[in-house]
Amino acid sequence: MTIKVGDKLPESTFRVMTADGVQTKTTTDVFKGKKVALFAVPGAYTGTCHKMHMPSIFLNAYALKDKGVDTIAVVSVNDAFVMNAWKRDTDQRDEAIFLADGNADFAKAIGLELDASGNGLGIRSKRYSMLVDDSVVKILNLEAVPSKVEVSGGDTLLSQL
Repeated sequence: MTIKVGDKLPESTFRVMTADGVQTKTTTDVFKGKKVALFAVPGAYTGTCHKMHMPSIFLNAYALKDKGVDTIAVVSVNDAFVMNAWKRDTDQRDEAIFLADGNADFAKAIGLELDASGNGLGIRSKRYSMLVDDSVVKILNLEAVPSKVEVSGGDTLLSQL
């Protein structure tokens, strides 16, 4: 089943890097009682994700928060160590939480996994942006082509708020 607007996010677990090392956060921890702008990318440091998608998020981060977003979250099928390094290299003002979905459990649970094994990347997440309010999907912008950022960028989500 693919998640859609109006659905509640299923329970899943992410890994995040903290000062105390790798910790787990559940979907309840991240989304309950908050308005969250969630951005999913197929892979940290990959060309489109790194050079196009991430800048669109952080160029609009202040404006997203001015529109009532409590948390900006970035999720990818990578481990917590890679996601931490990517946060260091892209999130200069510490504006987002980077969620590692290392086994694609969350991507699969919401029906947005991407089989990129033909490119040597294995199972990944489709590229999308989502506004989640108290664990319920309010907006979902799914890219038709994973190598493009036409509807899933920070600017598009901002224009919808």
